[in-house]
Amino acid sequence: MKGKKVLSLALAATMSLSLLSACGGGNDAPAGASNSPTGGTPSTGGDLSGTTIQVAAIETSYGTEVWQQVAEAFTAQTGINVELVTDKKLEDVIGPAMQGGEYPDVIHLAVGREAGLTEQFIKDKNIAEITDVLSMTVPGEDVTVGDKIIPGFVNDNSTTNPYADGKTYLAPMFYSPCGLFYNKGLFEEKGWEVPTTWDEMWELGDKAAAEGISLFTYPTTGYFDAFFYALMYEAGGEDFFFDATHYAEGIWDSAEAQTCFDIVEKLASYTNPITPAQANDQDFTQNQQLVLDNKALFMPNGTWIVGEMAEAPRADGFEWGMTALPAITEGGDRYSYTFFEQMWIPAGAANVDAAKQFIAFMYSDTAVDLFASAGAAQPVTGIVDKLSGDNQIFYGIYDDGAMAALGAFASYKSVAGLGTVREVFFDPVNSLVSGSMTKDEWVSSIKAASDQMRANLS
Repeated sequence: MKGKKVLSLALAATMSLSLLSACGGGNDAPAGASNSPTGGTPSTGGDLSGTTIQVAAIETSYGTEVWQQVAEAFTAQTGINVELVTDKKLEDVIGPAMQGGEYPDVIHLAVGREAGLTEQFIKDKNIAEITDVLSMTVPGEDVTVGDKIIPGFVNDNSTTNPYADGKTYLAPMFYSPCGLFYNKGLFEEKGWEVPTTWDEMWELGDKAAAEGISLFTYPTTGYFDAFFYALMYEAGGEDFFFDATHYAEGIWDSAEAQTCFDIVEKLASYTNPITPAQANDQDFTQNQQLVLDNKALFMPNGTWIVGEMAEAPRADGFEWGMTALPAITEGGDRYSYTFFEQMWIPAGAANVDAAKQFIAFMYSDTAVDLFASAGAAQPVTGIVDKLSGDNQIFYGIYDDGAMAALGAFASYKSVAGLGTVREVFFDPVNSLVSGSMTKDEWVSSIKAASDQMRANLS
């Protein structure tokens, strides 16, 4: 618990060095690794050139071309061929084959998506351990993977280490400070100040409503994960966050939890009413458009929003702004959650050694530079120096006083009738906004689900 605060502060500190130093030296560990699906110590090597691996990656605002460029660079470096599969609905593409027992060797798909595929693999313990990748030498370089990753992204966080067993199963990939995005141009035009406390937020909401502008919207309820995690840090700090994300008995009756629920309930009343109807993986950009059209002031999001909406129409004078969550009390801590995507190896993958080499290569200067040119930031030291424009501003949020929040709800075993974290905690926000569910009903359902989650921790 206390260690998590150190990680949070350490991350914020490292991000401040060299404009971020950035979300022991190299050794001679080979780039190969054990064939065991549970990982282990690095293998003594073996020529894997000529092997073909299948890499499945979710298509996002970074596009698909950069993935092909990275795959080609990996093949040139290692001799391992890559069959690349990318799609915006990756789960639909790779799902049928996996049901038949045919798995990609590497999957880039984060937790928190509507389909919950990654969470299902975690719950069923069908993900290969990759702790040994951290001590592997990055292909083509003389440094280990662990030495290149920003501290905090693989140590003691429940996303990459979902079973709290001191082992790593998911590799941290592209990271993004998350916060509330808004139109700086509108605020300048109106002479409005960006709220620094929730009381100021409600005052602004009333002022904006008088001009026909909603205070808030959200792309999908899935975006409430980063929002709610940061809010929990603000309400109760590291200890409360740890207890809440591990479903501690009675935690949802605490004053800190009630503060979080009260804020979300009130925010729902200030949310553009059209939001729930568009809060799905097909129409979410229409909710994001509400901010570009000055129909809503704030939305929770990550730095990828700029590329995602690059071609969208916008109000005259529009300029992206980003802020951490307002503090609960005057002078209180303000948090920006650090979201990061994950890459992992199914336990049933046919080419585990070669798959681990691909993950190791993802942290090479070659791959990092290619992704940075597409606007994607990986959690390696010095990454901000490779970014430009809005991204340098966004990734500097921790230099402006925001504290970095890391972590997520702990993994639990599959139980019939028990939904995912998103279904239990965040999807009901749609019903809060529409008025079909009360806060008390929401909290009651969380308590009931938490009892089952706590009893079935992985």
